[in-house]
Amino acid sequence: MLIFGLAIIVKAISIQVKDGEHLLEMAEQKHIRTQELPAERGKIYADEGAMLSSTIPQFDIRIDFKAINADTFNHYLQDLSQGLSKVLGGSPQEYSKKLNGAFHQEKGNRYWLLKKNASYTQYQAIRELPILKKGKNQGGFIVEPKIKREKPYGVLASRTIGIHRENASNVGLEQKYNESLAGVDGIRVIRRATGHVWEPVEGTEIEPVNGKDILTTINVDIQDITEYALMAVLEEFKAQFGTAIVMEVQTGKIKALANLGLQENGTYAEDYNYALMPTEPGSTFKLMSLLALIDDGYVTIDDKVDVEGGYKRFGNQRIVDDSRGMGVISVKQAFAKSSNVAFAKMVDQHYKSKPMKFIKHLQKMRLHERTGIDLLGEPAPLLKDVNYKTWNSVTSLPWIAYGYESLITPLHTCMVYNAVANDGKLMKPYLVSEIREYGQVLERFDPVVLEEKIAKPSTIKQLQEALHSVVEEGTARSVKSPYYNAGGKTGTAQVADKGITYRDGVRQGSFVGYFPMENPRYTIAILVRSVPHGVYYGSILGGSVFKKIADKLYANEVGGWALPLDSLDYFSIPETQASHQSMVTIGKYLGWNLPQSDHDRMMRFSAVDKKSKIIKGQEVKTEGQRIPNMKGMGLRDALMLLESQGMIVKVQGRGKVVNQSMNEGERISKGKEITIYLN
Repeated sequence: MLIFGLAIIVKAISIQVKDGEHLLEMAEQKHIRTQELPAERGKIYADEGAMLSSTIPQFDIRIDFKAINADTFNHYLQDLSQGLSKVLGGSPQEYSKKLNGAFHQEKGNRYWLLKKNASYTQYQAIRELPILKKGKNQGGFIVEPKIKREKPYGVLASRTIGIHRENASNVGLEQKYNESLAGVDGIRVIRRATGHVWEPVEGTEIEPVNGKDILTTINVDIQDITEYALMAVLEEFKAQFGTAIVMEVQTGKIKALANLGLQENGTYAEDYNYALMPTEPGSTFKLMSLLALIDDGYVTIDDKVDVEGGYKRFGNQRIVDDSRGMGVISVKQAFAKSSNVAFAKMVDQHYKSKPMKFIKHLQKMRLHERTGIDLLGEPAPLLKDVNYKTWNSVTSLPWIAYGYESLITPLHTCMVYNAVANDGKLMKPYLVSEIREYGQVLERFDPVVLEEKIAKPSTIKQLQEALHSVVEEGTARSVKSPYYNAGGKTGTAQVADKGITYRDGVRQGSFVGYFPMENPRYTIAILVRSVPHGVYYGSILGGSVFKKIADKLYANEVGGWALPLDSLDYFSIPETQASHQSMVTIGKYLGWNLPQSDHDRMMRFSAVDKKSKIIKGQEVKTEGQRIPNMKGMGLRDALMLLESQGMIVKVQGRGKVVNQSMNEGERISKGKEITIYLN
């Protein structure tokens, strides 16, 4: 027994001598630890200084009932319940019942959640209430501060701004510029004090370095206009999704970027960046084909091309025009009327033996590589060349010529059209112009020129004229304004991607254009995808969005230019088409004048002279048995015009005609069906 006792003493001495330092360190570790001091995340601003995203404090407030004296609790319970009712809402009786139940639990609740995500104002008010104002040790008041990313403008540009989430993947600018925005967390040592409360150890703090701010190119007003215009068209036609891009012509700055997708509950939300989704572009790609043809000297816009009635075979495949029956027309007319046959035929004729000569033009426009916009995760486009595994020497070239067998994003298309507006200079699109710290500019991002000239000046001039003709006399006449000139191109494409086949009847309508023609300020690109067998024409979907945006920007002078002098003599009225006699009757009630006519012609009206009150209009001509533009007509007038030509008319909606299923200029055929859309 003595030997055994001596052994214990020897072991104890050994522990003290050999292991004492280690055990003391372990004991100290149980009472001391480090605490992270989070850095404040930087803010994201719009171009004019409006705050798009910032960090606000939030607090989880808990109660340690073990720390509260029973007499104190019982005495102040009702006062505490009354105070919580005023700060947080709810009845005092409800709070009294919950607090009393938690206090009298068998072992007492030491971590009872009172309020999750309390605001700073709520936190300040709660910590001054009875009992809780005694603090941690006597009042059981536990607060866990945290931060929340707040967007003052709600969903406005929310996909572009992005999402910042702790321990989760981020998107948008929050992701791309995370290193600058995040800052560097600080640290301090804290020690366990009596009552299981942790206190900071003086002199151990390393202060956090707050994140830097970024100034974007987004303009809140333009973004708001763009989202509203896109939403209106998506809701009207129950489309699957849409995107709209507004780019500043001379710089490549993105002034607005809207992406809206249909949700399960029937509403639309910014759920995906559709502006960066590669798809087959359809007819908007004809501008790229026309550039190559003109720049290589093969055609001018005044040359003639035989579109062969709108049908053309290449091998065992057939290309068909929407507007059939046309023969020999000018290249400019083929572009304005969007003839698939014309562009497939011209590109095949001139590049069949040397396809890479054509492809190199497309590569110079950077259609084979990412745009480089400052967002992560941009997918790569697909631009075939002769070495691609599915290249077909018979069909690939003509199909690429009118917008198929290639996958490019709406932003790619916007870049090329912007280059034409910018006299051939191809600009890199970008979203952030500055990184700042405490108001001082640390880094500035200037416009980047990708190509000084994508084509000869003479080529660009012809392309500009061709784009203007689309608005003046082609498939985009609905975009025309009495106050400014615009140029652009409609596009319609069948869709085959993500489990969708061409047979499913899903299409996308697009419009890409710029304005004003004389001094271009903005390029606007719109793409809208239809539901199966829904409305899909580019003039209806994309053109409508473009005009809503352009009209609003012009009217509000967002771009900073003045109205043309002649426009000051007129005031605008909603574009209306009606019979001459109908407008005479309407004018009498409104105090407007319209000269009498010997016959009741169909007219298009858009403005009224301020002095004479004479309505400004022009005749809607149907010579040559062609479909007119019926936008603005009343139902009676539209039916009179179409049924008198022997057409079968289907009507959707009520009010005035806003769109039509057949393009202006298509040949009228007796017994043919046409749908007119009213709103």
